[in-house]
Amino acid sequence: MKEPAIPKDLRSFLDEVLHQRPGDLKVVDREVDPRFGITAWPAAFERHNQSPAFLFTNVKGADTSCVTNVAATFERVAIALGTTPEELRSSPTLGPGHPAQAPVRVGDDEAPVREIVWEGDDARLDRLPIPTHNAADGGPYLTAAVGIMRDPDSGALNAGIYRHQVFDAKTMGVWYFGSHHGGTIFHRYEEAGQDAPIALAIGHHPAFLIGAVSRVPGIGGEFEVASTFLGEPVEIVGCPGSDLEVPARAEIVIEGRVLAGIRREEGPFAEWPGLYTAGGPKPVIEVDRITMRHDAIFQDIHAAATEHRLIGALPRIASVYKNVSNVVSDLRGVNIPLHTRMHCYLSIRKRDDSEPIRAAFAALNTEPENFRMVVVVDDDIDVHDERAVSWAIGTRFDAERDLRVIPRWNGPGGLLPTNWIYDAEGGRSPHMSSAVIVDATKPAPPVGYPEPAYVPDEAIDAIDEDDAKDVAGSLEPPRVRALP
Repeated sequence: MKEPAIPKDLRSFLDEVLHQRPGDLKVVDREVDPRFGITAWPAAFERHNQSPAFLFTNVKGADTSCVTNVAATFERVAIALGTTPEELRSSPTLGPGHPAQAPVRVGDDEAPVREIVWEGDDARLDRLPIPTHNAADGGPYLTAAVGIMRDPDSGALNAGIYRHQVFDAKTMGVWYFGSHHGGTIFHRYEEAGQDAPIALAIGHHPAFLIGAVSRVPGIGGEFEVASTFLGEPVEIVGCPGSDLEVPARAEIVIEGRVLAGIRREEGPFAEWPGLYTAGGPKPVIEVDRITMRHDAIFQDIHAAATEHRLIGALPRIASVYKNVSNVVSDLRGVNIPLHTRMHCYLSIRKRDDSEPIRAAFAALNTEPENFRMVVVVDDDIDVHDERAVSWAIGTRFDAERDLRVIPRWNGPGGLLPTNWIYDAEGGRSPHMSSAVIVDATKPAPPVGYPEPAYVPDEAIDAIDEDDAKDVAGSLEPPRVRALP
């Protein structure tokens, strides 16, 4: 009889990594300080172009271990999504594309996250290994906590990853901005004079986290999207203090309330653009309860580093592909470069000269807060090859005809510094900034255009590279035969 499949979670994923890529998980047993001591390890390895995950078993002052840099490479994310790194870079579906499934409710006795419960004075944030990530950060931040709220109007369960600065043992901030649905839900509660129930789920399979940050139309639906990436429905369990439901196989869940009418100064914090952003007055969460698994693993996302950008870019690529495909007939590729998540590259098989602009606006509207430039290229250009994209701009783009500037597109405010006006006294004020569209495509058929030069593939394939011998340094170079 076939054994039932073990539901996927953070622990099952780490087991997969150990099996498929054992060198990708490093264990640090010596004591580390949560202030810079956790993030120093992946930063040190990145100097040598290495990005393993790190499990810290001895974090100073903490009751649990901590794992970071889990989803920092295409190879590990490919394991999480059941695909290959090559398919992950080229596929808009982010993996095998399982059908969406509704989450499955389980009881407390079937939910590992209910194994340990801290309440009252025991429910303290300073018992968790919450890192201070970068030099000028305003304090410790939760970066991998999936914020779960229920919309009071529709009843939909919404999930998203926001930044949470720890103020003290019982309170933390939350920054909603732009089109974040969590902010919409909070404001609906606040307008009714009520605190907003919230639960923060920490530690789960990367596929669940990718689902939580997906761009889903309307409020809710993230748990269903997560099931498509997991290939199975997300198991959920109810919260004793509210009508919220949380992942039953999370490592840790913090339950609390976003306080109506309360704001506290938050920031600065190094965000995914790699720059510090001061937050200003933000809503405050008061902690009521913390539940967890035995031997819980606190999960962190290394802020302002590769993991931060990769886990945010991948689901947006899928959303961009879907939206652009609705307005052009033949979309071939989408890339959001990890070194600059503010840009988006689209490859299309162009039927007429209006398609690049339609495609670019569809992309811009998918990510209006963050995209600053959309480059559209032909289908012979690999959008994952920066040299090829740059070559297309140099040979197929004319600024006077092919550049579109969209004034006052981004902002005001937010994470990007160009959305602020800075003064000599250190002050700033929110500002609307522009976006650009670069049409680096050839004219549509039947108009002709110079073709790229290349050596025929059959000639290249006929070469035996071993026939080219190295010339020893002591020998004279080959002589050229004298002309008659």
